[in-house]
Amino acid sequence: MDNLDAFAVVVEQKSLNRASSVLNISQPALSRKIMKLEEELGVRLFERKGKRLELTRPGQICYESAIEMRRLHREMLQTLDQYRSGRESISLTIGASLTTLQSTLPDLITFYTQDFPHTDIKALTGKTHEIVTLVMEQKVDIGLVASQTESPGLISLPLFDDHLYLVLPSGHPYLRMKSITMKEIHDLPMILFSKGTWYRVMMDELFHHYAVFPNVKMEIDSFEAIIRLVSTIKVATLLPKSYLHRQLLENNDLTVRSIPELEEKKRTTSLLFTTDAAEDPVVRTFIDIAREFFAQGGAKPANYE
Repeated sequence: MDNLDAFAVVVEQKSLNRASSVLNISQPALSRKIMKLEEELGVRLFERKGKRLELTRPGQICYESAIEMRRLHREMLQTLDQYRSGRESISLTIGASLTTLQSTLPDLITFYTQDFPHTDIKALTGKTHEIVTLVMEQKVDIGLVASQTESPGLISLPLFDDHLYLVLPSGHPYLRMKSITMKEIHDLPMILFSKGTWYRVMMDELFHHYAVFPNVKMEIDSFEAIIRLVSTIKVATLLPKSYLHRQLLENNDLTVRSIPELEEKKRTTSLLFTTDAAEDPVVRTFIDIAREFFAQGGAKPANYE
């Protein structure tokens, strides 16, 4: 079971180096686990193509079985934990920045509750530094933020990378352009995130780097409000890829355009938790499910690239 779980983490991290960091073991020790598993099963699980590891067909079958075994193991542990503690329900408190609460948390919770529908989930919102404090002070079980944070006693587990896209309402003149670069953003009427939010910090860094400054009509810290106003007053905005699902775009008659310079600037969404919190079976289960969810692609955004 230990070697099988290590194999699953390698698949999810797509790298022996990253997987060894997640598992907190050396890369040679992890390689030995994979080799031993291959010997036990009598098949090759990976093929190396350049610097990339690719699953073989037997490896894919093995990974699917590993995921199912994880799920059954988690259910058993949580059931036993409830029995030992006499709890009638499972509870989990999540701290999330507003952007991740709106863009990432709903799909993740939906995926989690498929296996654990009776979990009592609470959420507290705040800016990233506030979420870090809540996690450190154990006022929340786990944090979800659009950044990577280093702090003693705090584990930051990267889930996925995200970057910004230009979002345009129907009828916008930029829709007629074959390609758009950062210079076209200069003086462009836009609605942007409020100053101080992580995505706005990223935007301002890009604006200063390329010496372009849009005509900012409004500054708002809500995804939903930005989407509604972009459609209503017919101005542009910048939004992260993770939020831009097909149905959202279609319902609001919006179009997404790629800007090469925006793709170069990425932000990593991460789970934050303390080493003590990770010992709790409920928290450990949520961490494992989150890792699996985003390793499998998470909620698929619109196909606009």
